[in-house]
Amino acid sequence: MQFINALTSKYDAGEAESFFYLILEEKYQLRRIDLALKPDLTFAENDILNWNLILEQLKLEIPVQYLLGKTSFYGLDFEVNSNVLIPRPETEELVDWIVQSARTIGKDKTLKILDIGTGSGCIAIALAKNIKNAKLFAIDISDKALATAKINAKVNKVEVTFLHENILETTHLNQKFDIIVSNPPYVRNLEKQEIKKNVLDNEPHLALFVDDNDALIFYKKIARLAKTNLSESGQLFFEINQYLGPEMIELLEKMAFRNVELRKDIYGNDRMIVGSM
Repeated sequence: MQFINALTSKYDAGEAESFFYLILEEKYQLRRIDLALKPDLTFAENDILNWNLILEQLKLEIPVQYLLGKTSFYGLDFEVNSNVLIPRPETEELVDWIVQSARTIGKDKTLKILDIGTGSGCIAIALAKNIKNAKLFAIDISDKALATAKINAKVNKVEVTFLHENILETTHLNQKFDIIVSNPPYVRNLEKQEIKKNVLDNEPHLALFVDDNDALIFYKKIARLAKTNLSESGQLFFEINQYLGPEMIELLEKMAFRNVELRKDIYGNDRMIVGSM
């Protein structure tokens, strides 16, 4: 297929094929089976121009999610753009862990949950959708990210209280929470060479990178706030840098969090951690 072949210098064939069918479904509401049942299907001239435009942008390694303006996360649709990170599958695992945990700690009460560094709002919105007795709050430093998150909350028909705040400058939170979760910037500059070009050139660096000499800056600050703003038996969840699992365990245990547990993601990397009050 011409479209797929044109991309194989930048992507493997399977990824290029997935782009084609994703675009086919999102732009033209056609599935793979529809194409198989209509082998003589043709596109109008304007459609062909659109295909070629998308093709050229993909050759520049612009993420297909940004080109389509949306992505899926935890079974929900999210608007995404260059102001927010594209949600990752491993973050879905973190959400699932919290959903399962909430069933244990919040059977008979309303749970207050805070998402710090919400970006597209994917974590907060997925939790609001799947924990019916939860009241969600979400913080981000970026006004543009918050604007996107608010759209996503509306599209997914959930209520989230969004707050514009720089967590590194926050001295206190105004209330107690049963769960605090954060997927903060955690990629060290020394790891930039491991980041794919399409991510490095297009996704917001503010949400990705931290200084090599203070890689845990966000975790330290959020953990300190959590110590005074988690309810009794409250839980602190983080997505983490895969290379800093032992350091994260040490950080939480030194701050007297109990039942610290580190988990691997679907790729076998240390990726998420919890500590309890």
